[in-house]
Amino acid sequence: MALDPNAPLGLRERKKRAARRAMSEAALRLAAEKGVEQVRVEDIANAVGVSPRTFNNYFSSKEEAICSFIVERQERVLEALRERPLEEPLWEAVSAATLETYGREGEPNRDAVKLARSMILHPSVHGEFLKAHATVERVLAEGILERAGAGPENALNARLMAAIVESAVKTAFFHWLMNEGTEPFLETVSVLLREAAAGIPSLTGPEAVKKPKNQ
Repeated sequence: MALDPNAPLGLRERKKRAARRAMSEAALRLAAEKGVEQVRVEDIANAVGVSPRTFNNYFSSKEEAICSFIVERQERVLEALRERPLEEPLWEAVSAATLETYGREGEPNRDAVKLARSMILHPSVHGEFLKAHATVERVLAEGILERAGAGPENALNARLMAAIVESAVKTAFFHWLMNEGTEPFLETVSVLLREAAAGIPSLTGPEAVKKPKNQ
């Protein structure tokens, strides 16, 4: 069942997300300090003052905790999308939500990025990294579909649109990383999203209803 786009997160959900974020941050920090192989679930749980059982209610492994920041960021994109005006054209709303979310974080920290990249390439973490990116596309696609309206064609195109957005972000990120930040990350994302807009498939939505049929 589609969620109300304007419904705010409840207190329970906010607390769950805060706990999940705290455990994810602890997992990243400990992995950076000790190395992935030396970190135990018990270490992460102790760092945030919860039991290993509580940790396991949120994550299936330390590797999932390390990679969960990827999904959490996309959940913030989804929240931003739900806050966009319903009359705003769909692609403009998705682009604005993406840029708004990444804009809050500012330019990436190069040393932190390199450290995170080395952890993500670790054999035991890489599989969870790929799973996280697959989840990212699904999360955004569900948000797009909420806005566009359910239907087989919209479901397919929503997934495609989400994949395009995720690809633009990853392309901008690696361009920024490989070029030593000579071009601002957020500016590159914005350029790629604008260039991608010409090839976006048409999805029905609030703005489409108002367009005359002869246009």
